[in-house]
Amino acid sequence: MAIFDSKIMTRPIESHDVLADYLARGGKPEAEWGVGLEVEKLIVDHHTGEAVSYERIRDLLSHLEGTLDWKGIYDGEALVGLLGGNSSVTLEPGGQIELSGRLCRDIHCSQRDFDRYVGQIVSVGKELGLCFLGLGAQPFTPLEQINWLPKQRYDVMGPYMLKTGDMGQRMMKQTAGIQVNLDFSDEADCARKVRLAQLLTPVFYALFANSPILEDRPCGHLSVRGEIWSRTDSDRCGLIEQLLKRGTGFSDYVEYALDVPLYFLQREGQLYDMTGQRFTFRRYLESGFQNLRATLADWELHLSTLFPEVRLRPQVEVRTADSLPQEMAASVAGLVKGLLYDQDALQTTERLMGDLELEEFKTVYRDSWTMGLRTPFQGGRLGEIAAELLAEARRSLKRQFESTLSDSDESHFLDALDEIVHQDQTLAERLLSRWQGDRQQKLAILIDHCGYGQNRYRQRGHDI
Repeated sequence: MAIFDSKIMTRPIESHDVLADYLARGGKPEAEWGVGLEVEKLIVDHHTGEAVSYERIRDLLSHLEGTLDWKGIYDGEALVGLLGGNSSVTLEPGGQIELSGRLCRDIHCSQRDFDRYVGQIVSVGKELGLCFLGLGAQPFTPLEQINWLPKQRYDVMGPYMLKTGDMGQRMMKQTAGIQVNLDFSDEADCARKVRLAQLLTPVFYALFANSPILEDRPCGHLSVRGEIWSRTDSDRCGLIEQLLKRGTGFSDYVEYALDVPLYFLQREGQLYDMTGQRFTFRRYLESGFQNLRATLADWELHLSTLFPEVRLRPQVEVRTADSLPQEMAASVAGLVKGLLYDQDALQTTERLMGDLELEEFKTVYRDSWTMGLRTPFQGGRLGEIAAELLAEARRSLKRQFESTLSDSDESHFLDALDEIVHQDQTLAERLLSRWQGDRQQKLAILIDHCGYGQNRYRQRGHDI
């Protein structure tokens, strides 16, 4: 959906008000709300488990280009993605592959698109000796042995990450996650969803923890991806603390984004590296850069380089979950949609999560990717809260179907999460309990745990 036409997007910004207006234009009536699913996967060699080279990933994209309406996306002469009629396939810095699905009316639509795409990549990947893992962190290959993809933006981002934390390059090259995009009706609804989605991040880390292994050994965290993100860049990652307060609005997100340093500006395919100094968007808006003036296209690009747990682009994007096995990917959308698209569920979330003091909440947040469901929470454990929220999300999805806000009942997408809560064992803990043997044995365990194309849908009663 175009927020503004191209003339407005490229016109110099005259007022801060237009920045908030850009976000406000994402609002929709409830009857038009949708859900978008973005799923990253690791690509490894089927025989060794090592991360594969760009050349092998390019071969995969080349085989798919031209089939089922996929058109190549190029960065210079490098094939770096595919564009379809409704979805896109993109590559992350270390070769992780992501499907960015269309905004669907319900999760069933997202699942159908996802399954078609998975069928394609698994079929072609098998011929090329590739394996796709729904796992939150690269299991074997050391950081320095993973090459950068040939994208201009990574030439800027990679070196800058060395200045902002000690794990930024690990985030870029060794991690994979799942994002869910949601709509909102107006400013108050958007602010409420952003606040509550942030308050839910410990629950999301606990339920979706699936990265306990890094470089062939247990790393001390159930989601090492969470630990890595926390040590990437404090300017643009983690929680937006001012948006944890009640009564915030678009202007608060604008103020946050204005003070994040720019990575780059783009004109006619050329990138201007802005990382040599802390050149914030606020400074760019006030004084320009060389002969360039800030435009909404610059603002849109800048918003895409912010990586908090929850962000606006202008849809609400929830970014906490580790990458998961194929049959569980849609469970993230199910839980997020269940908790944030229904008034009763929003009130339940506020009751269970909304009264913690900031420092208490931040402690729970930091502990969640290490301790998972066993994280201490108000005299109990986070797993107990997760069980209540999961039950509420299930009721919510049924209510949404009964109110004709979805075309089919989506509550079954939560079944795998019920199993995690009832067994009191995360995916990460399941993997750790099996982690033994030589490389071939460990790779077989990984493929069984989270390898794509393992036909686990049929085992659970779902039809691919």
